[in-house]
Amino acid sequence: MIEAAAIFLAGVWAGAINVIVGSGTLVTFPTLLLFGYPPLTANVSNNIGMVAGGISGVYGYRRELRPNRAILVRLAPASVAGALVGGVLLLVLPDESFKAIVPVLIGIGLLMVVIGPSVQRRTAAAQRDGTPRDGADGMLKRILLTVGIFVLGIYGGYFGAAQGILLVGLMGMLLSDGIQRLTAIKNVLATLVNAAAAILFMIVATDRIDWSVAALISGGAFIGGYLGARFGRQLSPRMLRGFILVIGTVALVKILLFD
Repeated sequence: MIEAAAIFLAGVWAGAINVIVGSGTLVTFPTLLLFGYPPLTANVSNNIGMVAGGISGVYGYRRELRPNRAILVRLAPASVAGALVGGVLLLVLPDESFKAIVPVLIGIGLLMVVIGPSVQRRTAAAQRDGTPRDGADGMLKRILLTVGIFVLGIYGGYFGAAQGILLVGLMGMLLSDGIQRLTAIKNVLATLVNAAAAILFMIVATDRIDWSVAALISGGAFIGGYLGARFGRQLSPRMLRGFILVIGTVALVKILLFD
């Protein structure tokens, strides 16, 4: 019961973090590792569970999405295609490869959490100073954005920690829109990535899924996603990131020293 409660609460926290800043996987995935779940099973089950949090988060940000439907229609296929590639890579590469890569991915994700505030500050500053982003090179920027979204979709389908921060950073450099609208677009694209990978896993990798874990995270993330969208602007991102860093660091220590 203690384990189930901890996984459920981790899902709530991760769902809220994903909507607000991204990188909720760095709460749920290390939590599952701490309870002894195999890395691949933890990753696949977590991916499926986090879809529910994305759905409630997207609903909470629906107002910010209305002006950007055309952008979403253009970028959604790239996210889905990238997610399928990443999911296939996760399944076809040997388990030993994922176990070896996990500490690196967690480390990169933690680094993204640390540098995320500076990326978001630069994005917000660029929006405030009114720097024009559209011009003769508009086509090149659209191509770069689509390719970048595809690459981040691969990363999201394979692991995905801090995918949200990377998405906001990329779009902030190439789109002329406010930070809240970018966050809303990020929530849709990240949810599409999780959903596409989850469908793939449920079709061809059912043996890698712990359905009780997926259900606990799903229930928690759905609540967290709604709360994150509703109250996200009132919470301290520093507090959220601090919690992520603590959990992620503990998981790294466990993997590197005790597994």
